Amino acid sequence: MIPAQIGEPLVFAEITCRSPLAQLLHALNQPLTGLQCSMEVALAGSRTPEQYRQGLRDGLALTERMRTLVEAIREVADGLEEDEDKNEVPNEMTDLATIVRETVNDLKPVAESKVIRMEIEFDSSSILVVRAGRQKLCGIVFRMLDSVLSLAAEGSAVKIGIVKTGAGSTQSGDWLRVRWEANDEARQPSSRPELALLVAQAGFERCGAGWQRMWDGKQETLSIRLPGISRKNS
Repeated sequence: MIPAQIGEPLVFAEITCRSPLAQLLHALNQPLTGLQCSMEVALAGSRTPEQYRQGLRDGLALTERMRTLVEAIREVADGLEEDEDKNEVPNEMTDLATIVRETVNDLKPVAESKVIRMEIEFDSSSILVVRAGRQKLCGIVFRMLDSVLSLAAEGSAVKIGIVKTGAGSTQSGDWLRVRWEANDEARQPSSRPELALLVAQAGFERCGAGWQRMWDGKQETLSIRLPGISRKNS
């Protein structure tokens, strides 16, 4: 499926029904199993010193992967606990479009160091009002765009736009859309930017947003449906 251009109606296929926390727990199972197998092999019979050293190196690599996954799991779990403790709908209304523009400006040095262009495809009068705290949204948007920069290919562009579907559509509402060309080396399921993107997904979903990520070869499209908001152009 070829991703729609900014301004076109949205037609999506679901990628996964798993929550970010479920995906992280599932990912943790692989290095855990690998570490167990490595230890069982080491105890199965005599080995050369070099084989033992290699086994230790492999075990350390698996342990590092597990530590990274556990950090992401803890961050998602902490966010869930924080929301449960508050147990109330936030009264603060925040303009997400402004936060995106500010975050893009903050990340310009990072983008330039990676030779990546960050292109905002909506004008300065666009507003996306979200019922969420500004500080919370700033952290989520920064985590998302910083991760995308790490996942994007050098010399490519990260394009950020707003899409509004019609009231009669089954997927009506406002969407924030981010598109980029993937860097194959960073496109590993348990890489730090991929895990950070899952943490950002969990943050948006705690705000009541829908999250959909699609692939078309190297082109990736991330679309976030924002509930209970209004879009204005002054």
